[in-house]
Amino acid sequence: MKPKKVLPKVDRPLLWTTLALVAIGLVVVFSASSVASYQRYGNNYYYFIRQLFFGAVPGLILMYFCSRIDYHKWQKWTPLFVLIGIVALIAVLIPGIGFKVGNARRWINFGAFLFQPAEFIKLAVILYLASWYDKRSQQAHDLYSGYLPILAIVGLIAGLIVLEPDIGTMLILAGIAVIMFFMGGVKKRYLAATAAFAILVFWILVKAAPYRAARFLAFMDPTVDAQGISYQINQALIAIGSGGFWGLGFGQSRQKYSYLPEPMGDSVFAIMSEELGFIRVLLVLGLFLAFAFRGFKIARATPDTFGKLVAGGITGWLIVQAFINIGGITGIIPLTGVPLSFISYGSTSLVISLAATGILLNISRSSEI
Repeated sequence: MKPKKVLPKVDRPLLWTTLALVAIGLVVVFSASSVASYQRYGNNYYYFIRQLFFGAVPGLILMYFCSRIDYHKWQKWTPLFVLIGIVALIAVLIPGIGFKVGNARRWINFGAFLFQPAEFIKLAVILYLASWYDKRSQQAHDLYSGYLPILAIVGLIAGLIVLEPDIGTMLILAGIAVIMFFMGGVKKRYLAATAAFAILVFWILVKAAPYRAARFLAFMDPTVDAQGISYQINQALIAIGSGGFWGLGFGQSRQKYSYLPEPMGDSVFAIMSEELGFIRVLLVLGLFLAFAFRGFKIARATPDTFGKLVAGGITGWLIVQAFINIGGITGIIPLTGVPLSFISYGSTSLVISLAATGILLNISRSSEI
């Protein structure tokens, strides 16, 4: 009888850090969403149940299987993943296919499940960029064969995301691209020129939409129009300040009572700070730092270029996304609507993040840590 192949062990600190963040996220969503859930659906558990059964459970199952699939096998599928992602991003813009909330079209409705293509495309871009520079390591420094073609693809994807519109996700995609271009060996002067052009485009986007300009105004002076453009950031800061060092206690948030918009989504960090307090929230931030440390350590110790870039890209994505969410809700940077990695309500975000972490765990099996 042929002996069963035993896989090397995954990075346990990264695994336990991820599980801890998911568990905290479920608890926080349970509390933060209870009021909105009752007001909209007549029970306190609607959002929590959806996050559990449409996000955490399938996400953890995917994480397990992805942790056991040799990460090299994903490389041949990367062009297909990007193509599927681009088609899905186009589909959300088509009336009757894309699901519209307010002025944004970001979801495709599959009955009881809403799928957000922008979450999938983040992972697809990471895999594609890693494969691109793995196969073209000798051309990475070349402008025409190593940089401009892939920059055009990233630019196309970013443009489709802007049309939804979703500037927050576009910024995350830009952060992912910068990290991977740098790791892939693109010359710094090319990156600097691209950054200058991107800032110009971003300024044009801000000037073209009054609500974006209003967000910058609220960032510069939160006292301006406290019941309008500055409302969310002011309510978030009240929640954070009310928590003090030790918090008001689990379930005791006052801001979730229709004061803070989407308390289980983009504003979840404010509710978490209000209920848990500064000291306990520091422990949560410590988990994100631990995730970053283990993820980049895995990337540094991975022997092949593809694995190194994928590990660095996944780690950078989840940490940049967490920074943008926390930075926006605390007033460090302008407020943007992006989820807090592993914690905010959003099944597509959680499922894709856990699948990506599974790939990272598989890469850790071959890392020389």
